[in-house]
Amino acid sequence: MVSLARKSLMREWPRYLPAILAICFAGVLLFMQAALVLGIFGSAAVYVTTSSSDLWVGYPGTQSVNLGRSINADVEYLLRMDGNITAVEPLQWVDADWRSPQTSGGVSVYVIGINPNQDGLVFDQVLDANVRQLLHEPGAVIVDRADLGQLGVETGNWALIDGKSVHVVATASGLRPLGGVNIISSLDTARQLTAGRDKTRATYWVAKLDDPKNADIVRKQLLSKPSFGSYEIWTASEFALRSQFYWMGDTGAGVAVLFMAAIVLLVGLVVASQALMAVVISSAREYATLNALGAGMAALRRVVLEQAAWIGSIGLVFSIGVSTLLLSIAHSRDIPVSITYQMILVWVGVVLGIALLSGLFAMRGLLRADPALLLR
Repeated sequence: MVSLARKSLMREWPRYLPAILAICFAGVLLFMQAALVLGIFGSAAVYVTTSSSDLWVGYPGTQSVNLGRSINADVEYLLRMDGNITAVEPLQWVDADWRSPQTSGGVSVYVIGINPNQDGLVFDQVLDANVRQLLHEPGAVIVDRADLGQLGVETGNWALIDGKSVHVVATASGLRPLGGVNIISSLDTARQLTAGRDKTRATYWVAKLDDPKNADIVRKQLLSKPSFGSYEIWTASEFALRSQFYWMGDTGAGVAVLFMAAIVLLVGLVVASQALMAVVISSAREYATLNALGAGMAALRRVVLEQAAWIGSIGLVFSIGVSTLLLSIAHSRDIPVSITYQMILVWVGVVLGIALLSGLFAMRGLLRADPALLLR
């Protein structure tokens, strides 16, 4: 009985192809949806995840990195006095309006002022030392290559930010945030755009530790000092998750994602179970013969369940190939997608779970495997 399911799949694979394709289709939908969710909501924390800073200091109660407010420069000295901290630098955030000769109107952008030196912490994972050096030029900015069309510029063009001239000196990939356009500049250039605001204040101060594993301990030590004031400190991982959960939960986007995931699961389960049940019903005479020869219904159910497991495994292999192709296309088009090992493990479990549940529903077809059927 153990080999019967496998042999039937090999000899009569065209009958099982619809069920395999149903599992493959559901798997691809789930995989790409998960990759898009991780990519899109992960971009909300792109400032944190593409930087080497271990601690972020900002305005108390900040819900997401894009909602920061300016804080006093006194924070820098308090951070530098801690022996566990090896580097400290500010991040300047400016909401601005972008205009170029090719755009019919203004484009709302985020100007992110960073340390342009080679040892800069912010965006150091997507901006190499040579590109960062270009920001020393007054008015120099870097944009994501995927935003060139929206901004109406090419590398080397000039544009206006709040009426002040800027020069696009380079492009990079991996700078796109959620719900906006990032314009990367030096701190000096960003401060030139603050238009009457206190230029000594930064939106965030970031710090690097000699041992990143001690980030939470150092954070608690700093917050325990009365001189630190009411500012809030987050570890890099904590601040990244805080920003992502804000967009997923507080904006309502997460509910929509879960709703779509439930629909995909339901559709995949229904289609796969109906396809597998059709196979079982079409094999009713064969199952009836086995039953007449002494195979019990429990044994026949095991055959159907094993067939479902094989169908799920084959469909999973096909969906891996299709998903890999779609991921490569998405990366080439700068579509925000991301995958993790944890996501892959959960996805494999869900796809196989759909197949096994489909097998359980398909067992109803065995009700027609009555030996009396052979007398008709």
